[in-house]
Amino acid sequence: MRPALSDYQHLASGKVRELYRVDSGHLLFVASDRISAYDYILDSAIPDKGRVLTAMSVFFFGHVDSPNHLAGPPDDERIPAEVLGRALVVEQLEMLPVEAVARGYLTGSGLIDYQKTGAVCGIALPPGLTEASRFPEPLFTPASKAELGQHDENITFDDVIDLVGATRAEQLRERTLQTYRQGAEHALTKGIILADTKFEFGVDGAGELKLADEVFTPDSSRYWRAADYVEGVVQNSFDKQFVRNWLTGPESGWDRSADVAPPALPAEIVEATRARYIEAYERISGLRFDDWIGVSA
Repeated sequence: MRPALSDYQHLASGKVRELYRVDSGHLLFVASDRISAYDYILDSAIPDKGRVLTAMSVFFFGHVDSPNHLAGPPDDERIPAEVLGRALVVEQLEMLPVEAVARGYLTGSGLIDYQKTGAVCGIALPPGLTEASRFPEPLFTPASKAELGQHDENITFDDVIDLVGATRAEQLRERTLQTYRQGAEHALTKGIILADTKFEFGVDGAGELKLADEVFTPDSSRYWRAADYVEGVVQNSFDKQFVRNWLTGPESGWDRSADVAPPALPAEIVEATRARYIEAYERISGLRFDDWIGVSA
């Protein structure tokens, strides 16, 4: 018989995930349908989003070479029935205080940095780049880990060395870029550009660096249609950028500079976001979302 969620100690709430203790060495990661943007948790949930994030992570944990924190299958008997399909049992790690970001294209906060300084996270770039310019080689552009409600800040590689030491920083950079390349190469075979992504890593009791949290989900990555790619314009995306674009567009009426919470998403934006997340999963994995755990329940 499966345990109830209430049998586990609740440890923390994030923007999207709830964290519970399973036993002395394992945690339960539960992905909700919440969606965040610009450091706000929106009032509107995206149906099935937690399942998409979990399904995509499971697919890529099995696809890339990096050791990871998974400690059981997505139907593990330790997962309570009420969260099947959107929860994973994982190994407890000592998490590194760095958001490990890999960028293959110039966009988002990287573009803002470049426009101000000609560099991204201290990496000098040639002049003349614009929205969605492709880098000759992917960049490791780390960020600090912010508290809930605070904004992650881009940092330099020297900052990473200060945080985790030179040896671990080099390993983190190498592992981040290797994993990004594997994901990007696979996505491109499916007609999708993986523009950038954010990883989290932790260290196990033996000192091994392991990929943790989520991986290559539409929450942590920018996915673009390869057939539609045009340098110099904002791309048609399969990810959370679709929500960000609506919030900062004229239809929302939201004044981001006024320090007030954004409005609820209209039903058509909620449904379109859900459709984009599911399409990203199905195209990249080659699997039907309807076959994922709990979707038809």
